[in-house]
Amino acid sequence: MAVESMNAQDLLRILPEGSLLAACDPDQLNDLLSRSKVEFAPKREILIHQGDPGDSAIILVTGTARVNMVSANGREIVLDYLEPGTVIGEIALLDGGERTATVTMVEDGSVMRLSRSQCEDFIAGNPSVALRMLQEMARRLRQMNLTVESDRAFSAGPRLARYLQRLTDEEAVSQKLKIDISQSELGNFVGISRENINRQLSAWADSGLIELDQGKIRIIDCNALWEIAALGD
Repeated sequence: MAVESMNAQDLLRILPEGSLLAACDPDQLNDLLSRSKVEFAPKREILIHQGDPGDSAIILVTGTARVNMVSANGREIVLDYLEPGTVIGEIALLDGGERTATVTMVEDGSVMRLSRSQCEDFIAGNPSVALRMLQEMARRLRQMNLTVESDRAFSAGPRLARYLQRLTDEEAVSQKLKIDISQSELGNFVGISRENINRQLSAWADSGLIELDQGKIRIIDCNALWEIAALGD
């Protein structure tokens, strides 16, 4: 379902500074908008499925989406949470392979969908965008490497604190997480069992570092928690 039409300035007002699209100039954004409409994407909608053909790319305009994959042994692994401005599915689009993960909306939002031919035409007409796409893919690879290193090098406490730091909206006065996330899902994201997640969060709540309210996490003492996150640096 299409939403209210947007122009380049509308997009720039809602995109975070670090997003791929925020680096585009207004002419490039208007070129992009001429190729695709902004569509409503409700909570729990699956944007792409792991294993499906990679014949299109999706741009997350508003809302948050979860990236997860199912490993060969059947274990679900939450890889990341995507913010507005993220290009989704570009790996399979570029190499012609299958989708490497599933992406699901975790709240109502909006997206733009581009076919392979639309993407190729846009990049051909705006070659500087290709370089920014490569830089974004390199950033994600670096983040993945850091995540793997963290999983190997850090015990449960510092590792959980690092993931909470990634998910915290530090500009909010309440220091809440950017999204509502269950402790089971947090365990899938961090790679720690639900039991250990519960034990660690309860200990931090008893120490006054966080507050647990009906399963939701609020950071009380971010300085102390981020010091735990930095252990081993």
